[in-house]
Amino acid sequence: MTTKSKGLLFRTTLLCLLLVATSVASFAQDRPLKINYRLAMSHPGSHLFEVSIEVDIPAAAKAQSLDFQMPKWSPGRYAVFDFAKNAQEFHAVAGICPPKSECDQPLLTVTRLDDQTWRVPMNSTSVTVTYKVFANDLSGTFSQLDSRHANFNGGCVFMYVVNHKQNPVSLSIDAPKSWRVVNGRTESRDKTEFQFPNWDIMIDNPTEIAPDWTEDDFKVDGKTYRVVVHSLGNEGGKRPDLVRGIEKIVRTETAMWGPPEFDSYTFLIHFANDGHSSDGMEHLTSTQVIMPGALGDPGMLEATIDGIAHEFFHVWNVKRLRPIELGPWDFTRPANTRGLWIAEGITNYYGHLMQRRAGLWDDAKLLSTLAGQITEVENAPGSRLMSVEESSLSAPFIDDAVHAQQTNLENTSISYYPKGEVLGLVLDFLIRGKTNGKASLDDVMRRMYEEFYLKSPNATYYLRGRGYTNEDFERTASEVAGLDMSDFFKRCVRGVESPPYEEAFAPVGLRLVRDPRAPVAVGVSADENDQANFKIASVRPDSPAAEAGLEVGDIVTLFGGMKLTPANFLKTIARYKSGDRVRVTLQRGGRSIQTAITLGSTQVFDYRVEEMKDASPEAKALRAAWLNGK
Repeated sequence: MTTKSKGLLFRTTLLCLLLVATSVASFAQDRPLKINYRLAMSHPGSHLFEVSIEVDIPAAAKAQSLDFQMPKWSPGRYAVFDFAKNAQEFHAVAGICPPKSECDQPLLTVTRLDDQTWRVPMNSTSVTVTYKVFANDLSGTFSQLDSRHANFNGGCVFMYVVNHKQNPVSLSIDAPKSWRVVNGRTESRDKTEFQFPNWDIMIDNPTEIAPDWTEDDFKVDGKTYRVVVHSLGNEGGKRPDLVRGIEKIVRTETAMWGPPEFDSYTFLIHFANDGHSSDGMEHLTSTQVIMPGALGDPGMLEATIDGIAHEFFHVWNVKRLRPIELGPWDFTRPANTRGLWIAEGITNYYGHLMQRRAGLWDDAKLLSTLAGQITEVENAPGSRLMSVEESSLSAPFIDDAVHAQQTNLENTSISYYPKGEVLGLVLDFLIRGKTNGKASLDDVMRRMYEEFYLKSPNATYYLRGRGYTNEDFERTASEVAGLDMSDFFKRCVRGVESPPYEEAFAPVGLRLVRDPRAPVAVGVSADENDQANFKIASVRPDSPAAEAGLEVGDIVTLFGGMKLTPANFLKTIARYKSGDRVRVTLQRGGRSIQTAITLGSTQVFDYRVEEMKDASPEAKALRAAWLNGK
């Protein structure tokens, strides 16, 4: 065969394959499947959830195969976790067998296409897929099954049928005897059957299954709120205080936004009492908060309400008012959006502000917390290298991501949580100052919610309205402020300049003060896990320690002839001034090394926000309006 003939045959074959793929894609989009999920947990101690997916294909439709795919990540936590690593024993049979029935169904030959996809041949109008998922992590992203309870987040448990995430789905839960099911869609205590408009909504529904969770309800503006608590430790009689605190948050946040778009909402709260499980995750009609201690522990009540204030604000900001990239998603690749500083960072800001407006915090507590966020941002080396938009795009690397290799992210990145919070604070003050209190960031958020969620036509099957871009947010902020805010966004959002604190704070009668954390700069921090030795945990770039060649993992034994420990570090360096050259002895890889450090000027500062004693009545009025949500 000639080269020309070979080329013609290749093109013809490729065209046929494309036509087949197109016909399958057309079938996938035009003909919805009937999809039912079943979840069982017959052996809780094994940590294995048992999943069945029953698929009915319309009689007029034909498909050679169906692909089942496990997501690589799940919404709200943007790191890639490759959930397929915990999927096992994937099988498929032709037909659907009624629950608890014995059926002789032919086993189908399954082909695994890649790390997250299984292909099932179709030789009948229905198929049942079964597999198991290992789950033993209590968090807002992963799932846990053990002898005490089952808690699942759908993204790491339920595969979807490729090209059919938009189809309606149902879920049946077979729980162990005496275990009760509760989630944001539970309408009665014995409910185990659920219907969802699509797969994306189904996985947005964390579920607790246990014999011993408790529930307290309250109503606000005709909406029912359920506080579901699973305690694995002493509550210390604090549950009534917890419920009252949550109600105050609900009343305060709904006062800003207006009535939420649901009839009921569920707070799923776990007091793991294990010293390490800690998380919070937002959902459309619920939130899940996991605390590492017991409710009765000192500070645990306050920390829980702090998490709730953040997560409940997400009812509007991120779950409904959302960056354009956040739903529906492509779960074969990481999410990429420039808007997490708005979705998460500004939510962080309001989570703190709302506690003051709710009367849970006083002015001093709020100002101290905001100063702490500024301190974190201004001292972070990465804050001068990474813009808040780039930070949002880097979420797969920094949102609780696990790294097998050592990285330099500590020195090159900044989290969109604190930096977004600081920008939200400054933007709020700028708008209040420029408009003499006639507008605020509250107005920006409400206008965005109305334009993009309430009034925009549905852009996808996933949810009402459409997503926004960062340019949409900038435009809305400028409109509300009555002036062009593009320079602020260019310098502080897309750029890495510090925000104009003095310009923003003065109109509300506040000022930002900074104090040196130490009299001189060394540029190292100590490993908190080693109190006996000064083991270097980080080396700040462009610092005296970096110039002297100190490395992470070095143990500084002598500093100017004195034994150095984390406890005496500040006292020791206080003996010196900038420019002094100090002899240092350190241990590295079993070797003793002698070097010297030339100390520099302070690089790290502690910031505080103070009320201006000479503030005008107008400035005090603006500050009061900010604090009270006016």
